[in-house]
Amino acid sequence: MRPNRRRFVQTGAAALGAAALPRAGAQARRPNLLLIVCDQLNLDGMSALGNPHVRTPNLDRLAARSTLFTESLSPNPVCSPARSALFTGRMPVETGVVTNDRPIRAGLPNLGEWFRANSNYTTAYCGKWHVPNGIFAKDFKGFTPLVGGGRQGCHDDTWVTTASEAFLRAQARRQEPWLLVSSYMQPHDICYWMIHPQTLVSDQPPLANLTTDLPALPPNHRSRPVGPARVGNGYTRFTTDEQWRYYLYAYYRMVEMLDQDVGRLLDALDETGQADNTVVVFTSDHGEGAGRHGNVQKWHPYDESLKVPFLISWPGQIAAGKRDSAHLVSLLDISSTFCDYAGLAPPPLARGRSVRPLAEGRQVEWRDHLVCEWQGDGRIVRTPRHKLVTYRGDPQVQLFDIVEDPWETTTLAAEARHGETIAAHQKLLAEWDRRMDVCPLG
Repeated sequence: MRPNRRRFVQTGAAALGAAALPRAGAQARRPNLLLIVCDQLNLDGMSALGNPHVRTPNLDRLAARSTLFTESLSPNPVCSPARSALFTGRMPVETGVVTNDRPIRAGLPNLGEWFRANSNYTTAYCGKWHVPNGIFAKDFKGFTPLVGGGRQGCHDDTWVTTASEAFLRAQARRQEPWLLVSSYMQPHDICYWMIHPQTLVSDQPPLANLTTDLPALPPNHRSRPVGPARVGNGYTRFTTDEQWRYYLYAYYRMVEMLDQDVGRLLDALDETGQADNTVVVFTSDHGEGAGRHGNVQKWHPYDESLKVPFLISWPGQIAAGKRDSAHLVSLLDISSTFCDYAGLAPPPLARGRSVRPLAEGRQVEWRDHLVCEWQGDGRIVRTPRHKLVTYRGDPQVQLFDIVEDPWETTTLAAEARHGETIAAHQKLLAEWDRRMDVCPLG
């Protein structure tokens, strides 16, 4: 039976206070919480994960302090839908943000609102928000805005870091715990690189001597598995391998710009003496095509768009330098994780789970599948071994064996012997859909 929406979509103080634990003022101080979220970074866009084409000493430094989840997925490979899910713990189909530039559904508290209503945390937000109006709009709630963003990382990101550093230094003199979101644009600027044709190889004479040092094309660059029509058949702006390689070269330089800003934040934590009492989570809203399947940007149901970094650290509490490839985690889990560390119950109907026990090495039952959305009516069902890609109204599906075919080059959907596997994944999807409190779109 479909849930009665009135039970769950609440407004005002009732929604913000429902199911919360007592305020934390009388308790021992909880850890500070720092969320560093960037835009369009692939899971493997770090030198710590063996990528030879990029140098990320600061992300590597954070990884050395962290548990790094390598099976982490975005709920939706598009900016606004993914961010609405991250900050509410609900799927985009529930937040109403199924495409860019739509507002979050009224009555769903964001992470800052939930913390302000139920704890003594100081909450602040710096950088890109990417739902209508931005963080300085009159209807922005839950966080004190520090610096806005949303243009280009090469212009905005350094200001995000400067404002975040100032916040960290000011909070070092206060007793209350804090929650800070530092939200960066890079390496999203690669989108603007794509828009301007003059940036192609023929217009880059300063790079002409670097051809032999350009990144190699990914092994699935020319792979075009049969699937739903909305999957697409790759991006055709580039006509030569060399142009594709310049594109990758430019992308990794933008990742390195992000890395420098992350380093400044980590330095500020260390210099203010707050690093030992701060839980740091680093992630991205979605990935980047990076030439895989002939794609650029996001929008795709393939892992290049869906899989993102998920690092969590807290010195002395969370396993350092650990790689977790056994558990499926989601951006949905960040809200529940921060609530766990703050001693709060998660917001009502939160779809994520706290990764705290995983990061702290405790045994816990965990999910056996994740569902992601793409391109409106598209759905992805991911289990430890397989991945099913569907689109409503399209009989064609894709099924990948992620263990044997991690580059997703061969769909198994046409093979009769995999019929039971497809049916099992479709059943998981149907059960998930029944749980969704779908937002009616106006």
